[in-house]
Amino acid sequence: MPLFRAVLSQHGGAKARAGKRKVRKMKWMGSCRQTEEDGSIPSLTRLCLLSLADNMKEVWVKDYADKYLDQYSFSYIMGPFNLLPGDLVEELTRLLCTRKQLSRAALHLLLVPQLRNLSLERCPGLVTSALCSHIAARCQGLWSMDLSGAQQLPSKVLSETLWCLPALRSLSLAGMTCDRCVVRTIAHRCRLLHHLDVSRCHFLSPAALLPLAGGAFCSSSASPSSSSSPCTSTSKSPISSDPSSSFSAPLSPLPLRSLLALDTGFGEQEGDPVAAAAYLLLSLPSLQTVALDGLSQACCIIDRKEFSQTDEFTDREGVPRLREVWREMKLRQGTDSWRNKREAAATDEEYDEEEDEEEGIMWEGYGGENEEDASRDEETSCSVSQKGKRRKRVLSQSGDESLILNLKDVKGLTCDGLNSLGRLCPDICSISVNADDHEDTRGRNLHSLLAAGLQTWSGQLQSLSIHFPGPLVALLPALQVAGSSLVSLTLEGVKTSPHTPLLEVIGACPRLRDLLISAEPPTFPQEEEDEVNQHNDRDLPRLPKLCSLTLNFSYTHSQMKPVMSWMSLKTVLRCLLSGSPLLEKLSLVSLPCPLNCVLQDVLRMGGLNLYPSAGSTDLPPMPLGRVQHIDLLRTDVEMTTVGNIMQRSKRLEFVDVSYCWQISQFEWLHYETFSNIQVVWK
Repeated sequence: MPLFRAVLSQHGGAKARAGKRKVRKMKWMGSCRQTEEDGSIPSLTRLCLLSLADNMKEVWVKDYADKYLDQYSFSYIMGPFNLLPGDLVEELTRLLCTRKQLSRAALHLLLVPQLRNLSLERCPGLVTSALCSHIAARCQGLWSMDLSGAQQLPSKVLSETLWCLPALRSLSLAGMTCDRCVVRTIAHRCRLLHHLDVSRCHFLSPAALLPLAGGAFCSSSASPSSSSSPCTSTSKSPISSDPSSSFSAPLSPLPLRSLLALDTGFGEQEGDPVAAAAYLLLSLPSLQTVALDGLSQACCIIDRKEFSQTDEFTDREGVPRLREVWREMKLRQGTDSWRNKREAAATDEEYDEEEDEEEGIMWEGYGGENEEDASRDEETSCSVSQKGKRRKRVLSQSGDESLILNLKDVKGLTCDGLNSLGRLCPDICSISVNADDHEDTRGRNLHSLLAAGLQTWSGQLQSLSIHFPGPLVALLPALQVAGSSLVSLTLEGVKTSPHTPLLEVIGACPRLRDLLISAEPPTFPQEEEDEVNQHNDRDLPRLPKLCSLTLNFSYTHSQMKPVMSWMSLKTVLRCLLSGSPLLEKLSLVSLPCPLNCVLQDVLRMGGLNLYPSAGSTDLPPMPLGRVQHIDLLRTDVEMTTVGNIMQRSKRLEFVDVSYCWQISQFEWLHYETFSNIQVVWK
């Protein structure tokens, strides 16, 4: 089908527009050099994709949109993109999404059979029933699909689409009209699924997630209205003549490694989220990343074996009681432990035999040694044997004393569940805690609870996120416990004062790559600067690996300028900006201190080596030399300072200086007109 013949026939008038096209080409070549994050010249493949993205609307899409888009519905399009490898089509789709240039017609052309990954999270408005029918017909080999935020898509259409995508490994449906029928379809058709995100799906009750754990959940008792359910539409699928009949057959649990289901709908009873979370934790043995409502209480129930609390829920939903599920998982874990012990014992026996052979050789070669040497060899042999016995004893204890879950990344916790989680999941490396300011029944403060709970994973925790509507200083003990190994730290909702020990927080987490603090500004002004401002910059802590820094202070919309109440924050900012040469993303919003003078000081530092390493003679990267994205909303920054940063960083692509009262519209227009960098000002 000659989809693009009309476009080719128009090339006769190309000479008349040659000059204009040459200017456009030169401008594009200048802009594409800045698309590479490492500052290198783009590869030929990258240049071709950029050319396709720039010409998609006027060349590739125009003929299809004008002649075929609304007149026909093609099951398959013989266009130019079905000749490209799937990874190049995926990269082109991502480019168009990032630039907000992806249209309905362009998406039709890019839905090719070789596509393996499709993400429409950035443009959920394009996800319609008609588009889903195209996806189901053309892209049945998809491994990953993200339709998050497409709220206008009916549940019935979503179920029909997923029925045709059995190869999915990753599926994100966050914020969609996902319900029990959709989950049933996933459980029966997407048998290879490893990642599922159904967060913010408010039509999804906690009990609706149970089909993911296998079993016969689609009987008439579980779904009284199955005859009118959207699932019946799957009977039209060409893959199965009667798929609804297969819903009654028990299924094994999905091999899910990641399940995100925070902020879903409500259950019939108050304790439904807790019971459902406990059931899923015990029924999905491959889970490593989890975010569930009621997760903390579920961990407490499993740890304390208080399974009777969930009997009403399991009986109502027609699933095995939690004690039975726990016994089955314990038996499975015991079998795995026994297998591990056999392998370890075999290894120890081989090791002992090798030691015996080596000792025999030693005795043959050194038969005339004294008794002291013989005693030392005997002690060595005994220590090897004891080491093997100790290893067997540890394996035995781990298999007999307690149940161990394989979780490594946990979100949606509260402080009262940290101790139980520590006993159930010793391998946690990422955790998100919602810490409300309260005391438990034993009278312990929240910060002591948090510090004690994180002690289990001290030295191994890599990512920590805490939402805490209290003073930041109260979190310092917890950060001193877990901070040595952290590479990502997020603190949300904390309150600050002029004496908040922010430098101590930085010093407790020396390996950070990402730091985000969303805080309340001080409620009273600082009378005089702290003594820390008198310290030498060499004595201050630094974050040499930091790549992303966000300091976001809340403000009232009636305020044009934030209240300058934390003057010593300037020292902290100077420390962070000058001591983090790898910084790529910088967001400083509504700071309660002057920022312009800090940025000028950092820019003047240039190539000064404030933190020399032993034996190093090379100049370090200049501060702010690698930054790509900057947000400076509601600060006193001046346009001259922003211009100096733009000259310093050759990778800078975006600057937001909205509501900066020191910048005029004339200055903004000057930089917006004569710079390839996107500058936002309001």
